[in-house]
Amino acid sequence: MVDKIVIVGGGTSGWMSASYLKAAFGERISVTVVESDRVPTIGVGEATFSTVRHFFEYLGLKETDWMPACNATYKLGIRFQNWSGVGEHFYHPFERLRVVDGFPLTDWWLKQRPSERFDADNFVMAALGDNLRSPRFLDGTLFERGNSDLGPGGAAFRSTLTEQDTQFPYAYHFDAALLAKYLTEYGVSRGVRHVVDDVVDVKLDDRGWISAVATAEHGDLEGDLFVDCTGFKGLLLNKALEEPFVSYQDTLPNNRAVALRVPVDTAERGIPPYTRATAMEAGWIWTIPLFDRIGTGYVYADEYCSPEEAERTLREFVGPGAEGLEANHIRMRIGRSRNSWTKNCVAVGLSSGFVEPLESTGIFFIQHGIEQLVKHFPQQDWSQRLRDSYNRAVNNCMDGVREFLVLHYRGAARNDNRYWQDAKTRKVPDALQGRLEQWQNKLPDAENIFPHYHGFEAYSYVAMLMGLKGIPLRAAGALDLMDGTAAAEEFERVRATAKDLLRTLPSQHEYLAQLH
Repeated sequence: MVDKIVIVGGGTSGWMSASYLKAAFGERISVTVVESDRVPTIGVGEATFSTVRHFFEYLGLKETDWMPACNATYKLGIRFQNWSGVGEHFYHPFERLRVVDGFPLTDWWLKQRPSERFDADNFVMAALGDNLRSPRFLDGTLFERGNSDLGPGGAAFRSTLTEQDTQFPYAYHFDAALLAKYLTEYGVSRGVRHVVDDVVDVKLDDRGWISAVATAEHGDLEGDLFVDCTGFKGLLLNKALEEPFVSYQDTLPNNRAVALRVPVDTAERGIPPYTRATAMEAGWIWTIPLFDRIGTGYVYADEYCSPEEAERTLREFVGPGAEGLEANHIRMRIGRSRNSWTKNCVAVGLSSGFVEPLESTGIFFIQHGIEQLVKHFPQQDWSQRLRDSYNRAVNNCMDGVREFLVLHYRGAARNDNRYWQDAKTRKVPDALQGRLEQWQNKLPDAENIFPHYHGFEAYSYVAMLMGLKGIPLRAAGALDLMDGTAAAEEFERVRATAKDLLRTLPSQHEYLAQLH
């Protein structure tokens, strides 16, 4: 029986893995997490998307407990600033498109153009974002009455990503270090052994499988299954087992970041319910609002910008609040391991792969990887077919996100310097080229986007194409022959719903202050 698991590396990926495995299997497995107190965590993965709720529900954690402990806030989507033009913005929300007479409302928008803002005409979330609203009323009720809401008090059953049959309207921002601390306490209280020590060697048996990791003070830690959560260095999978790494740099050039943690008075400034991604000269800047501070960072390609230039740009962007703050410079490994599961080692998190933080997929990849591990958990015979199935699922997920992110750069109308000009001519994944040509005549749908699960639905592709404005789009030809009255009425319903919610929903700060 495979029942002794050793997780090397803590942080978000290590403790999400340990907590999830304990929630799944309880006392039937032993879990050890070994982490060094001398290895800093990356700590920039503070934004998520809506499927993360399944993780917290699976663990039985209530929003009212973990959110205040992690200074968490709600996220209704991403606000893209300056991608289509300086001073312009649009939202990629957690909200599926309405359909009128068999066509998504966005097709009707291309035909009717009720206003210049496609997002405000098609999505209620745009108005909530612009006005800093909470997705919950003060009594905790979710604003979307028709959604399958399990409420801030937690779930009555455990669900996974595969049960996401509706689009839940929000995700979270949180302090990654505080979440790791919270999950450490959760895991240890449920029997996870926590070893604080340096791993000095990875021992292999005669087959080349991992038999133990040697530590400086605690000796050898033996296990059946080893989970590599050592970040970009891939200590177990890439170094000890020599599993190759597949780079995405040819299509996604951003390979560095510099980050700041900026204290702010959120009571005075309010808390935006969105992640902001602001296009810059050599990449983009994230702005993530937490309850007590802002997490911000400049993601850039060092081919176009030096670390010194990037830090200066970020500090100027933040303004006086950046004075005296220590900057965290990060080298990013963009791509994935050829196989995230090799022999008796599974990589989860950055050691598995990373496709830059533009759509907040870092936490999602951790969740997807650990869920798939439970679904593919090995038996004593260590079936190769099981490992192959796991690796297909993980690789398809990352390759699909890669395609979606490449669309952001290829589709951006911004074209004012070499970085953004090169984005229009840089290589794209082979299948994406054909899709880009098709989408100019038929907007993305379930049949013509990346065909395997990767966390994004067709409406996300539509929202990005329409907001980025760099690729010409046409409404479906059938609409020339159809009556548009029902569509015009639906646009009016979107406006009326948004207006009513703005009148009744509290601000995000007001709601979260109540939780605190």
